[in-house]
Parts: sequence; C-alpha cells; structure tokens
Amino acid sequence: MRNALELDDVRKRYGPVTALDGVDLTVAEGETVALLGPNGAGKSTLLAVALGLLPATSGRATLLGRPPADALRAGRVGVLPQEAGLLDDVRVRELVATVAAMYDRPPPLAATLRAAGVEDLAQRLVGRLSGGQRQRVRFALALAGGPGMLVLDEPTAGLDVDGRRALWHEVKRRAGTTVFATHYLAEADAYADRVVLLARGRVVADGPVDAIKALVGGGEVRFDRADVPEGADLARLRALPGVRGVHVEGGVSGGGAVALRTVDSDATLRALFAAFDDVRGVRVEGVDLESAFVSLTAGTEQTEGPRR
Repeated sequence: MRNALELDDVRKRYGPVTALDGVDLTVAEGETVALLGPNGAGKSTLLAVALGLLPATSGRATLLGRPPADALRAGRVGVLPQEAGLLDDVRVRELVATVAAMYDRPPPLAATLRAAGVEDLAQRLVGRLSGGQRQRVRFALALAGGPGMLVLDEPTAGLDVDGRRALWHEVKRRAGTTVFATHYLAEADAYADRVVLLARGRVVADGPVDAIKALVGGGEVRFDRADVPEGADLARLRALPGVRGVHVEGGVSGGGAVALRTVDSDATLRALFAAFDDVRGVRVEGVDLESAFVSLTAGTEQTEGPRR
C-alpha cells in the first residue's frame, strides 16, 4: 500500500514564529487520520503545506506520490478548508456544476448534491444560505471532482448534529483516504483510524485512538466539588498518592467537578477519603481521548478552567 500523504521534515516559519517544527508524517491510502491539537498548534498550517497552498520553509510534501498541485489539478484530492469564500450571487447547483466541469471525470452532479446533502438547496442563491448550509455547499465542492482523498479542516464547523452525522456518513461511505483537523474530540474518537496530536508545531503523539489513550495510562478519580475546599487545598490534592494532575472544572472559584489524573486509582481513593471526609459523587473513570489530549498537548501539570 502506498502513501497518500508524505511530509518529510517540514518546517514553516512566519518571521520569528515557528508554526511547524520538523514534522514527519505519512498517511497510507485508505486511512482516516485526525489531526488534533490546541489552537495555534499548527494543524491548519500543516494541511495548507500538505496541499501546496503554503510553501514550506524547508522539507518536502507529496500527495498521492506527486507534487500537491498536480494531485489537486487532477481532481484526485477534495479539499474543505476552514475558511473559504463562496460566490453569493449564483445558485448552488450552478456553483457546484461549474467546479465539477473543471475536472476530467466528475461524478454526476445529482450524486454530488445528494452526497453533500444540498439537493434541496440546489436552486437557492448561495448568498441566502445559513452558515451551516454554506458549509454543506463547501463539502459539495470538495466532492465535485470525484476525489479519492479528502482533506478537511474543521469540516463540521457550523453544522448541527444531523448535519455532522450526515457528513461523516458520506465520508465513511466513500471509504477513501481522509485527513481531517477537528476540535471535536468525539469525532476523532468515532471516525478516525489514527490520531496525530500536534503541539507547538511538533507531532507529540501518533497512533490508533486506543494507543493514544494508553500513552497516558491510569485513569481519573472524579468527584463533585460542592463541598470541596479551594485554594491551598489544591496542593493537598496534587500530593495524594498516584496523582499526576488535577483539573478543576469551572476554575477554582466555580462549580463543577474535580478530576484527579492518577496512575493508582485505589491508592488515590483511599487517601482522598482519609484527607477529605466530605467529598461526594466519587467515581473512577478510564482515560478518554479528551483526557489524553489534555495530558499530551499540555503536559500533566494542574490546569484550571473549562475543558474544550
């Protein structure tokens, strides 16, 4: 099986700012790969360089074994960028048909409109569509050439729950190669074969979802914080046996829960009850993708405030 995408020691700098710092990445044909990372991690820059939309400062990028521009011109790769303008004074059907006509062997127009869920919008002017409807039109444009590979940057932004499900149903139905960046960790968990975590322009973890979770190890002890002491007592929580991190939902002065990342939940529980005899709603949970994301991109230090 050949690689659909290859990045070899790719670096991208904007003046003194390093957006990508020596990224090596391969995506095999047929894989669905999610790019995750905090804001500013380099996800959109990575996709732009991979597509040839931005020149790398150094390093090499190929799509389907050829320069990115060649793969795009041939209609082999469909792209849904995070931000893309649309012509407002044309009808949806006309816009998608015009883009499809740029390719040698586009699928039937009706099939593309149906796949993107815009059949009922075909005669509407683009300028009169809602934000979610415009996103569905962008998805139709990504499908217009009949690509074997999709590159999607925040593909479900602005879509409602039904719209998200419909988009992912179509992506999975096509069974081609898909690379997508998302802030919805549940999407990566549900649809990706593999997750690549970026932080500060570098790949900090790369593997199947279960393997990423296993990198963190242990679990979480969570409890309601209605009666939990605040302030200096956070240090007491961090000092409990097995604890490697403390997360306070809502900040130190808000409501919510406290989550203790621990490598020994039994020892942590015993010490927690001994130190705080009034905790309530205690439960032990396994590590999920969100927990792994927080640990691997922000370290295991205590963080305060709501999770994304």
